[in-house]
Amino acid sequence: MTRFEFFVGVAGLLLATVSTMSAEEVVFSGPQVGEPLPSFESSLVFGDDAGKSVDVVQNAAGQPLVLVFFHQRTRPAFGLMRAIMQYAATRADDGLGNAVVFLTDDATGTEQWLKVVRRNLADQITYTVFKEGIEGPGAYGLNRNVTLTVLVSDGKQVTANFALVQPSLQVDGPKILTAVVEVLGGGDVPEVADLAMARGRRMQKRGSRDPELGRKVRAVIAKGASPEAVRRAVKSVEDYVATHEAARQQLGEIASRLVKSGRLTNYGTKDAQQQIRAWAEKYSAANLSELSAEDSRQEPRESQPK
Repeated sequence: MTRFEFFVGVAGLLLATVSTMSAEEVVFSGPQVGEPLPSFESSLVFGDDAGKSVDVVQNAAGQPLVLVFFHQRTRPAFGLMRAIMQYAATRADDGLGNAVVFLTDDATGTEQWLKVVRRNLADQITYTVFKEGIEGPGAYGLNRNVTLTVLVSDGKQVTANFALVQPSLQVDGPKILTAVVEVLGGGDVPEVADLAMARGRRMQKRGSRDPELGRKVRAVIAKGASPEAVRRAVKSVEDYVATHEAARQQLGEIASRLVKSGRLTNYGTKDAQQQIRAWAEKYSAANLSELSAEDSRQEPRESQPK
């Protein structure tokens, strides 16, 4: 064997070894499959409670949850997060909780940016900012070198973990969507192309949608909620729809869908289930017409001087 052949052989062996190591390299970030999701506090960005601290894990109340930690602002990460959360929002009535937590060393700047891009975010999603550093909650062991950490939980433990350095909607989207569908009991996995088309339709209709109502209703049907918590959540919904006419119709649709699903007993307490039935009746299409007519008859009387 010549010296040249020897060095060529060594070089080939080294390249093969490096290639194998790269292929087998696994990136870890956050709790792994089989581990629980620790509770932590982060700050809400939108809605009446903007700025308040919330524990998104505790709020899930033992129900399935999709939790996304957004480490770095990149267009692919934003697109993947948005698509996953668009689908998560459609499964809220099936008991799926959701939250996106933005990690940052500049909480004020991140909140301002989120308000600018809000139109491009999925509706009916809990968006929060973690204000205690870009490393995220200490108990999570997040990897700051990744761009997104996506966790799927059945309410007791992590069922899927995706630590993504270079997120790709086409590559990673189907895997994450499959994990979400599986934690909800199986079924058809949506195509990412269909989600993009659905987003376009929702953008056209967004003016008639109310992004706050879904969050308020989920508080009513949270599993394990105390009677007082249910009463507060019900009052919050009632107060909201009293001053938001479009939300009344949406509340009727949500409540009717839950009742007709045959799975209402899977949601919340008995008091909450009774309230959902009452809303389905009160805000049915027929009763909404009567309420609107009554409002129009009362308005002139209220405006008359005493």
